[in-house]
Amino acid sequence: MPDPSEADARINIDQLLREADWDPSDKRQVRTEVPVTLETGLAEADIRFPKKADYVLYDSNGRPLAVIEAKKNGIDPYRSKQQALQYARAILAPFVFLSNGDVIYFWDFIEGDARPVASFFSQRDLERLVHQRNNRKDLATLPLSDNYLRSGEVRLLRLYQLACMRALDSALLLGKRRFLIELPTGCGKTDLVVLYIKRLLQAGHAERVLFLVDRESLAKQALDFIQDLLPDYSSYWLKAGTAPQHKQITVVLLQTMMSRYESFTSGYFDVVVADEAHRSIYGAWRPALEFFDAFHIGLTATPARYIERNTYQFYHCDGNQPDFSHPIEQAFADGHLVPYKFAEGITELLADPFEADGEEYDPAAFEREWTNAETNELMMREFDRLAHENFRELAPGLKDSDGPGKAIVFAITKNHATRLAKILNDLHPEAKGQYAEIITSDIADADAMIRKFKREPYPRVAVSVGMLDTGFDCREVLHLVLCRRVRSPILYQQMRGRGTRTAPHIGKKGFVIYDFFKNHEYFGDSDDHPFTGSGSGSGSAPPPGGPGGRELIELDLDDRWRERVTYVEVGPLDTRVEKDEYRSRWERVITEADASADPIVRKIKAGEALDDAEQDALTHRLNESENYFNEDNLRHAYRTRTGTLIDFVRAALGLTRVKSREEQIDDNFRAWLVANQFSAEQADLLSMLKARGVANGKVEVADLFQPPLDHFNAPERATQLFGPQIRDIVADLNTAVFDSTA
Repeated sequence: MPDPSEADARINIDQLLREADWDPSDKRQVRTEVPVTLETGLAEADIRFPKKADYVLYDSNGRPLAVIEAKKNGIDPYRSKQQALQYARAILAPFVFLSNGDVIYFWDFIEGDARPVASFFSQRDLERLVHQRNNRKDLATLPLSDNYLRSGEVRLLRLYQLACMRALDSALLLGKRRFLIELPTGCGKTDLVVLYIKRLLQAGHAERVLFLVDRESLAKQALDFIQDLLPDYSSYWLKAGTAPQHKQITVVLLQTMMSRYESFTSGYFDVVVADEAHRSIYGAWRPALEFFDAFHIGLTATPARYIERNTYQFYHCDGNQPDFSHPIEQAFADGHLVPYKFAEGITELLADPFEADGEEYDPAAFEREWTNAETNELMMREFDRLAHENFRELAPGLKDSDGPGKAIVFAITKNHATRLAKILNDLHPEAKGQYAEIITSDIADADAMIRKFKREPYPRVAVSVGMLDTGFDCREVLHLVLCRRVRSPILYQQMRGRGTRTAPHIGKKGFVIYDFFKNHEYFGDSDDHPFTGSGSGSGSAPPPGGPGGRELIELDLDDRWRERVTYVEVGPLDTRVEKDEYRSRWERVITEADASADPIVRKIKAGEALDDAEQDALTHRLNESENYFNEDNLRHAYRTRTGTLIDFVRAALGLTRVKSREEQIDDNFRAWLVANQFSAEQADLLSMLKARGVANGKVEVADLFQPPLDHFNAPERATQLFGPQIRDIVADLNTAVFDSTA
């Protein structure tokens, strides 16, 4: 008979099994106290009195799939793995779970050691793993093709792409379950990883793949690539209001997955790809990524110097270096990227590099101080003149009628973007107002405008705030116009990367950066010595943790400002609406739609999935000019970095609520514990330390000496459990848990 504390653990285990689609009351699926006759060679008493396995899980044909060894609360179940292994071998079960009702370990004992997981695996998950084990091919004997078909055109894999695929093979063969790839923007990260997914699917090493991105444009791009390169495999985009389709490849926004991941089991996917992995690991998104026990492949264009330590920890990278990287200098030298030059003779608006305090920076105030009608006119006229002078040299294959080619203008605010677009359209009356278009989150159909910019002669110029900085692919871009200051080294390199892609069909030889705010001087970037974040530029950009702190590395100052102010800036003129008022308007609009029997809102209320047409119709209707309700604005109004449009509709209807700061901290904390594989005793102490951080906004080593931790002998326990690493652990706890919910 289990003691009371173990009985409590079993109550929790039963519930966790139900959440993984097991029925503990169905003896065809789950049995408890299963007699096990151990192998010979043990003590005679053991043979005479057979042992009992706490739980055994069975497949759909009644064969044992896994043994669950249950331990009482507070005991690290990892200690009991050898006992569970004996039981599993005795009944020919291929897998083991170890759990105390709070912590779960999964052990595929043929492949490696027991590892913590977020949930039990379903019957289908375990059957799939057995099938893969019995049928997969050896990657070492499977040849790598050096060519592939892309949009009907035969392309050759580049040498570094082949080398990366071989490195991925080696990682899998060695049991490394996480792999981080750093390739510069334009070097074919997506093609590479999609082709590797194909390799794993063909070899039987994977059946279900998750492709995580953090922007809608990246989701569309990834799905297009997947369906073009892998037409024989089923794929779809899982949207916020739609039902899972259980296809082989699922593309999903991190923001959507944050509210959906717990509807899956942690063993549902075999491979998880995170595009722009350094952003995926960052705080608020981390729980969705940590949840899945899979082969994780991270993609990033961010140089190693600026990748956060917790990203390296998640991907199990040694020496704070990616598992595979290809330097941008080599990509330029090999012709895989086109070089850039800075426009000469332009009027630079700042005589000295602008410095700002991340706590105080206000983009609108900056716009008012550093730009006016005259300077805006000056910038656009100089850009327009030089662009028409340069384009034949940049792209000899471009027709004169298509000159000066495609351009992106980066503005300070949406109001600023509107002013710049008007000036450009006034300069080109022949285009009838279509020469320059504003692309921001508040326009009615930003995605349609992006497609138009990429595929049609007009607009020639896209004027943007935030949407085109990263994850935007248009090979024909010849001009990048910086009408704002940038102090994030990551963001600067991502913006610069919008022009580096090759475009042989127009003979693209390079592109021009029109830097009106001397950003390149701040980062030491030049035509001859590209800034790479590794000190190779000629200037002195701040290192990580330097002026402005961590937020300058990952977020630009205007992002931090938007999180701290009491208002939301909406619409093309950045109209300021108090966050409380914006939420009230939102709730009123949704409740009125419900009262008037709006069919889409009623479907959401009933818990029914929306189809793509309904999702798009709802998105466009709510983002109309009266209120500009969209996910970006709603997240700022609700002071959260997560949440989809459907989540906010459900919250307005009273069906759910947006998670509080404390709940977001708890989610991030649990994900952080799993990522670092702390023992139960370590996790217990860190949980007490976290509780002080909830009240204070951060934790410090000195908190160990304060009530209530000092009553539990916390300083001595911390020394015993963590040694001198306690300071690094506290710093990482702040970064991963508290910074992301500031």
